[in-house]
Amino acid sequence: MADAGRLTQAANVRSPAISPVTLVRILIIVAILVGWEALAQSGLLYRDVVPSLLAIGKAVVGLLTDPEYYWHLGVTAYEVGAALTIGGISAIVVGLVLGGNRFLSRAYEPYLYYLGPTPKIIFFPIMIMWFGVGPPSKIALGTLSCFFPIALSVAAGMRQIEPVLIRVGKSFRANSWQMATKVYLPAMRHPIINGVRLGLGVALIGTLLAETKLSNRGIGFLIIQAYSLFDMPRMYAMLIVLFVLAIGANALVGRLGGLDQIKRF
Repeated sequence: MADAGRLTQAANVRSPAISPVTLVRILIIVAILVGWEALAQSGLLYRDVVPSLLAIGKAVVGLLTDPEYYWHLGVTAYEVGAALTIGGISAIVVGLVLGGNRFLSRAYEPYLYYLGPTPKIIFFPIMIMWFGVGPPSKIALGTLSCFFPIALSVAAGMRQIEPVLIRVGKSFRANSWQMATKVYLPAMRHPIINGVRLGLGVALIGTLLAETKLSNRGIGFLIIQAYSLFDMPRMYAMLIVLFVLAIGANALVGRLGGLDQIKRF
């Protein structure tokens, strides 16, 4: 009875309106904004290098009301989506093969570790020669960028599958396709989704870098154009909007995979 009473009292205790973690997050954001505005008003840097928050806010509004911006956003979204689809599917297949075969893993996986950290932008001239200066070269670079983290994550996840699940699949005489779809992939949901989230980030980076180098369309092109014209408020506005969109896409991938780890404020 005493235990039941204590449980009832604990249930009746109201949780704080704002958790300490949320409060710290808010304070960090406020500190960054205050520091930015103070630096903008200090005159320590050349004019418009650090524009005021008001100027950036006006640029954000102007950006979001510009129909042309959404056309360029659609171009970049298409390139990133295509790169993530092609690179993700091929990386999952390679990860399953390497994770399920010890000989192939020892023979080929070191190449993934060696090439993975290599800046993929150095391959962009090759992509241009192979695929031209249009979207295919950007998609190719994004595909190359996202392939390695997804493949390595899937291969590592394969080795973490409980042996009893593999034995159960083999006891039912499941073929390779059935083992992959009924045992391996469901058991590796976490590594696959985490790999896709990492792959999304690097695919976006690779695509944007390619757009800044040689393109007349896409968000990367708009950012480098604003930089060339020294339109700093517009450049910062595009970076902020892109940052928010990237966070949203990452959260969506995690939610679709049941791994949404972003806590509510």
